[in-house]
Amino acid sequence: MRLTTYLPFIAALLLAAVLSVGAALLSVRVIETKSADAVNQELSQLGLDWADAGAEGLQVFLTGTAASEAERFKAITAAGHVVDAARVIDLIKVREAAIIAAPAFSIELLRNDAGVSLIGLIPAAADREATLENIRAAVEGAAVTDLLETADYPLPDGWRSAVSFGIKALGALPRSKISITPLLVSVTAVADSATQKRALEEMLNRARPRGLNIKVSISAPRPVITPFTLRFLIDEGDARFDACSADTEAARDTILSAARDAGVSRPVICTIGLGVPTPRWSEAVSAGIKALQTLGGGSITYSDADVTLIATETTAQADFDRVTGELAAALPEVFSLHSVLPEPPALEGPREAIPEFVALASPEGQIQLRGRVADQRARNATQSYARALFGSEAVYGAMRLDDALPAGWAIRVLSALEALSYLDSGSAIVQPDLVTLRGRTGDPEARAEISRLLSQKLGESENFVIEVSYEARLDPVLAEVGPTPQECVTGINAILEGSKITFAPGSSDIEGAAAETLTAIAEIVKSCEGVQMEIAGHTDSQGREEMNQQLSQGRAEAVLNALLARRVLTSGLSARGYGETNPVADNDTPEGREANRRIEFTLIAPPPSDSLIEPDTTTLESVEGAAQAAAPSEAGAAHDDSTGGGETGETADTTTGTAAPDSAEPTDADDAADHQDPADHTASEDSSQ
Repeated sequence: MRLTTYLPFIAALLLAAVLSVGAALLSVRVIETKSADAVNQELSQLGLDWADAGAEGLQVFLTGTAASEAERFKAITAAGHVVDAARVIDLIKVREAAIIAAPAFSIELLRNDAGVSLIGLIPAAADREATLENIRAAVEGAAVTDLLETADYPLPDGWRSAVSFGIKALGALPRSKISITPLLVSVTAVADSATQKRALEEMLNRARPRGLNIKVSISAPRPVITPFTLRFLIDEGDARFDACSADTEAARDTILSAARDAGVSRPVICTIGLGVPTPRWSEAVSAGIKALQTLGGGSITYSDADVTLIATETTAQADFDRVTGELAAALPEVFSLHSVLPEPPALEGPREAIPEFVALASPEGQIQLRGRVADQRARNATQSYARALFGSEAVYGAMRLDDALPAGWAIRVLSALEALSYLDSGSAIVQPDLVTLRGRTGDPEARAEISRLLSQKLGESENFVIEVSYEARLDPVLAEVGPTPQECVTGINAILEGSKITFAPGSSDIEGAAAETLTAIAEIVKSCEGVQMEIAGHTDSQGREEMNQQLSQGRAEAVLNALLARRVLTSGLSARGYGETNPVADNDTPEGREANRRIEFTLIAPPPSDSLIEPDTTTLESVEGAAQAAAPSEAGAAHDDSTGGGETGETADTTTGTAAPDSAEPTDADDAADHQDPADHTASEDSSQ
């Protein structure tokens, strides 16, 4: 059969095949489009617009970036509701999760008579057992209840130093709440007395690590003041308090406002205490201060409800009568006013010799009794009372008898001796119409205590003068908490003035002759725990500047390592080399170069905003401010020439102690060799911290 006979059949078969394939492809395309559109519509209705569906054959591909695994699963589930889940191919990416921020770590330490409780959240990396052991050691075996939780995060910056400081504060404060965070430690506590409060505040300030903020609020019970005393004076334009007492903060503010209006500009310590004779105390005191301001001078003393106003000798009688009359009318009913206008001194004729008694207290503790007493019995009583106050071996008596002394002389003498016992050195002078106390003391409350004592013992009509200056170096409270940062540097300076730290030429190796010097410095540094000091190394200008800097750094680090080897805590010390940048002498002479090769200890003062001690009437800041503002008195009277020795006030402000220079002056050739090999200068870098 011919081929042409089959051609129609073959063509028809081929055409059918082509049509079948085309129909199949068209069907697949329709199915893909409908599947993708249906899935995208479902995703859109569910708010999953970030996801996109595409189809290839019977498979549906999901693409896009999900915010979380939950969002990805939600998109896959939605697609599975539209088409067979087996046809869904997951190509969705999940956005990387943001790093979860570490929680705020903190510890609350609560301590009372029942023990210590720990509440808070600490990092898992913290040594919990070591912290508990340190707390148990600090509280000397008191029960410790651990309620701490942990979170698996690294230690935040400052955590260790904050915890260490908090535990130290806990050990010193038996009734306290201490809140510890990496950058702030808040201390709330109760002290037994105002003196203890001051000591604790000073101790905490000195123990504060560098970079750590502290907030301290220590309260002390209000003292019972008896008699409740206030004494205000205006003398030659200088307005001041000898003693200030108030029953409330509002009363104190009222009194101080009246004092400022009268001319007081220096800081005032006004003690808030118990024992006020009437709630209208501040009203009575303000009226008295205004009356004294109107008179222009004199003194006014409040002893419970007794008020004594003593004007100046130059006050006009008419003014005195008017002001005292107005004051008597303004005082609340409970107060009684006694006013005195001294007679002006005689302008002509010889002056009679004024009888007086003088007690002198030297800085060494020796007491001399001079002047007049009434009889032998009064002399024996005076010496016995002085020995009871100051010690039997310290009293020397050189008193003469005078039976013409005014009435009450013995009481005035004994009261003056008791007032003198509040001073470290000074004098007490008793005259018929005046008792004068001059001297120095380490008790910031001494002036108020003396005023309270004399106003009670001498009576309402007696006049007295208190010229007492407070000196922080004499304060036993400050002595208990160790030397001040300034005293630490001054002590090191004193050692270095008489000795020296020497090095091998061109090296950071300390010579053996400096061992005793370093040991003496180490003893001072041990007593100055927490004081921030820099050990600075300096060189002369011989050699290259870079080599000099490296040499000075190596020598400073060598001193730091030498102190560490003597078991000194070096957390408060840092070493820094300054090279030739800070000469103290001329580098053109051998002597100058020798002076410039030196080690210095420099006090590093903390930032003023790092510490906050809440204000109170007895804070250390107000005490020191009052002491700095008070002008020291000169005991210039002829009878007071042995009141005490030494300068009044603090020592110089120098904060840098300089080591003696190297003992040998190298030659120019030696200098050149000294600066060649930097390896010699950095040998101690690895162990400097």
